[in-house]
Amino acid sequence: MTTTHRAPTACPVCSHDLITLRVGCPSCGTEISGQFEPCRFCRLDAADVELLEVFLRSRGNLRDVQAHLGVSYPTARQRFTDLLVRMGLGDSRDQVDSASVLRDLAAGRISVDDAEALLEGTTGGGADD
Repeated sequence: MTTTHRAPTACPVCSHDLITLRVGCPSCGTEISGQFEPCRFCRLDAADVELLEVFLRSRGNLRDVQAHLGVSYPTARQRFTDLLVRMGLGDSRDQVDSASVLRDLAAGRISVDDAEALLEGTTGGGADD
């Protein structure tokens, strides 16, 4: 039985992104060579993959993500925003949408303290982070 490993994403010498030059079929031995771009998920570390899996399993409910991570709601939201930025799906300059925060507050999805922390741009830097 062959053990598989995650492919490295950065050069161990200069730290630049690596590209895939050859792929092969372990069943029939067919090989294809060229320059293949890695998918955006392949570059995620184990913590990012776990966060994404929890988010997907919870059907996008950040309260479930918060509970799983054991952090405050603003921290969970910030970690998810950071993940989106690392995946190229968000802008590092993303601002908290105050209307969205107020909707979450009105719907009871977040507490007043969480809403305040989000609107102030904090990530709840207390002991739960």
